[in-house]
Amino acid sequence: MTNDVCAVEGSETTLLSNPSARLCEGFGRIADTRMKGLPFLNPALSVEAVGFHPWQGFWLGVMVTPWLMNLMLLPREAERWPAIARGGRQQYSFPAGDYDFIMAHDEALGDYMMCSLFSPVQQFGDHETARQTAEFALEALFENDAATELDEQKPQATLQEKLEKPLSKRDFLRGRFL
Repeated sequence: MTNDVCAVEGSETTLLSNPSARLCEGFGRIADTRMKGLPFLNPALSVEAVGFHPWQGFWLGVMVTPWLMNLMLLPREAERWPAIARGGRQQYSFPAGDYDFIMAHDEALGDYMMCSLFSPVQQFGDHETARQTAEFALEALFENDAATELDEQKPQATLQEKLEKPLSKRDFLRGRFL
């Protein structure tokens, strides 16, 4: 695996480039080999790295494939990457709450951490819907949780009221469908 590396002048920080292209290539290869022909794949979806951007020394984004949709963390500042064994968990705090990420490694992709949003991904009828869901999930991570805390102090709404109320991105991300 090769990473594009850039040392920042006057600093000890080594920055790694945006992993989107590498992720698409690596997961695309996995789709064409290890995952090919498996019955739980969604043929309407393709491999796409959505919204990867710097966050607290990492690259944060969503990986969409025909078999999963995961929040992903990859190293951006090499020195800040945690020393966690494969399969180990690390919790990260976002304005929307705390989320557990699992450490993983692939020969082509290197080390990365993942937090499952959907697996499998059969509920998506087309790739555009999956991409929009990934974008909404990223946005919802950074929404303030104060509104949810106030809502939770109110008496529980009836099922009919919940069904009539539009679903917020925060509720979608947290699985609060009903």
